[in-house]
Amino acid sequence: MAKYKRILLKLSGEVLAGENGHGFDFDVITDICREIKAVADSGVEVGVVIGGGNFWRGRSSGSMDRVRADSIGMLGTVMNSIALADTLEQLGCKTKVYTATKMEPIAKYFDSHDARKELSKGKVTIFGGGTGSPFFSTDTTAALRAAEIEAEVIFKATNVDGVYDKDPNKFPDAVKFDVLTQTDLLNKGLTVMDAAAASLCRDNGIDIFVFNLTDPHNIVRAANGENIGTLVSSK
Repeated sequence: MAKYKRILLKLSGEVLAGENGHGFDFDVITDICREIKAVADSGVEVGVVIGGGNFWRGRSSGSMDRVRADSIGMLGTVMNSIALADTLEQLGCKTKVYTATKMEPIAKYFDSHDARKELSKGKVTIFGGGTGSPFFSTDTTAALRAAEIEAEVIFKATNVDGVYDKDPNKFPDAVKFDVLTQTDLLNKGLTVMDAAAASLCRDNGIDIFVFNLTDPHNIVRAANGENIGTLVSSK
């Protein structure tokens, strides 16, 4: 039984590349999409924000102007959104892709009222193009879109099984948190999401649930409320 009515799933672009580290691994994308479809089929309304790191990251830009570099990154998120939508449609899941800047006929220009209508029809809505402005991360995009579509929670799918007091990949004595608040997140300087994203979630009453995407079925487990990660509460 699903715990939530409407969620925003935040995926990194890198996860779509699989072990290749770049571009698309459609076996990986299909595995993720099957789990997204299962959540949608259970009655949960699903929005998705994807990064663009499988194609471009700000650190790849060298001496390039930051605004232009971020524009390339935003285009990368649109490519990922289209790939995800196509895979979901092949699995029989209805979708709607929105972009933060006008890119018709590639995708529809984002409108929060329209997106909520599509969600209520059971379509997986995918938000590409970041916020439409440079200098903002896709974590901030996820927080912004979650507020605009009135999602209850952001599912932050990562390569670790929750939030730790320090990097568990570097420090074997790292301690995992089962629950903490977004104020704790900001005060402790924990790098789960950037400060702008965490503040947006706190101010709009949106929880963040951090879990490991190594097993894509964790998306379903998270939607069912299983304790497989860290809940960052807005309370």
